Amino acid sequence: MCPDRRRKTGLHGEDIAADYLVRKGYKILHRNLRLSHLEIDLICRDGDCLVFIEVKTSRGEKYGHPATWIDDKKQEKLHRAAQMFIEREAIEGLDIRFDAVTILRGEIEHFINAF
Repeated sequence: MCPDRRRKTGLHGEDIAADYLVRKGYKILHRNLRLSHLEIDLICRDGDCLVFIEVKTSRGEKYGHPATWIDDKKQEKLHRAAQMFIEREAIEGLDIRFDAVTILRGEIEHFINAF
């Protein structure tokens, strides 16, 4: 898949995920937040919990289920980006959680406390 098409698919998946999360009562704080060379797809509030969410979208399973794409290296990058965000915003007193939302052939799966 060419980079432009991959980017469009990713943005479309993030739109779907954001709409889904808002319907579940989450408040979207940031989308596609870049911190240095790192990126966080969605940052949300779920009650008293600050949630960092990785979104993966695929039209098929040629490369496996999208959840399997969030490997240890990606998780480490997300943890570093979240730490940078927490320090930058001087956030205190909130629980922190990492979720994943996958969209595979239009089907949404939400993995709460994924890693």
